[in-house]
Amino acid sequence: MIEDIRALARELLEKGAVKCVIGYEVGPTGRVRPAFVYEPGEVERLIFDGRCDQNLVTYLTRRNKPRKKGEEVPTTAVVVKPCDARSLRVLLNEHQVQRDKVYIIGVACHGMQNADGTPELRCTRCDQRVPLLYDALCGEPPEVLAVRDAYEDVQQIEALPLEERLAYWLGELDRCIRCYACRQACPTCFCSVCEAERDDSLWVGIADRIPEKAFFHIIRAFHQAGRCTECNACEAVCPMGIPLSLINRKIAKDVAQMMGGYRAGESEEPTPLVTMLTGEEAIDEIH
Repeated sequence: MIEDIRALARELLEKGAVKCVIGYEVGPTGRVRPAFVYEPGEVERLIFDGRCDQNLVTYLTRRNKPRKKGEEVPTTAVVVKPCDARSLRVLLNEHQVQRDKVYIIGVACHGMQNADGTPELRCTRCDQRVPLLYDALCGEPPEVLAVRDAYEDVQQIEALPLEERLAYWLGELDRCIRCYACRQACPTCFCSVCEAERDDSLWVGIADRIPEKAFFHIIRAFHQAGRCTECNACEAVCPMGIPLSLINRKIAKDVAQMMGGYRAGESEEPTPLVTMLTGEEAIDEIH
């Protein structure tokens, strides 16, 4: 698969079909990190294995829009796993990415792994091994194994008495340091001005106390309602180990129940919880 990715990236760059290929590489510390390849001679940096758990789609909203009126947007290639492809489809549905300006290198995913070689918990809940959309597919799809109940842990929290549930979440969110890593890693959290950093915000202050910290995460979770693709990027980058995916998947579970099984990024229909603009004003107004 790695050789297929490198060969495709080299071909795209040599032909000038794309300006940049976003993939994965091994950094100087031995950890896998996002790679931005601009020259054909640099494609040997690209890898793909069970350590490549970052969602690279988050970089597209920064590269796929003109910085000033009339500026040409360069075409970017990006490596996507099945969960990443759902995030990309959400961005396409919401007019945040121009489809003709992105080349999708899909990878058949065998699941991400922890440092000890065991499967990542989120991958044991996933039954998708091939991206829902791609321009080229690299690798052979593995056999889909039996998966766990996607919302088993959510249901355990739901079963707690209200007081215990509140105590649990206040204890978890009290460890938040308001670093906003979750927001930065999330591919569908793309507001140009975040409500949490507005000086005139009527909803959430900038203080590092429980009310502000809890309200920040609640607002972000509701902004993701019907849009979160459960890629786990937010939880993966949290330096305090807060189980943020529990909040997002609780809302995803409720949305699926209320909206006839709707799951974000599985169709070309935008979330039923969002009223979309149409026409030329869409990209300017949705932010």
